[in-house]
Amino acid sequence: MDLQTEKLELIKQLLEVNDPDVLCEIKAVLKRNSTDFYHYLPDAVKQSIEAGLRDIENGNFHSHRHVPHELETHYGVHEHH
Repeated sequence: MDLQTEKLELIKQLLEVNDPDVLCEIKAVLKRNSTDFYHYLPDAVKQSIEAGLRDIENGNFHSHRHVPHELETHYGVHEHH
């Protein structure tokens, strides 16, 4: 069977499912496969992400609301709407 035929068969089977637990498991598998891109990233990007997460954990960040104030106070930049 080709890929498109396999997909159509799965859709047919999915339409027959009435068990919420089975649907939940299917959703979990699909989500895991669609969002599991992290291991494809270059090591430098992974390290940057991890450093950013450590900064957040340590409180080293500015909220979005704080940034315009900082720009105006320190750099004379005024926010335009």
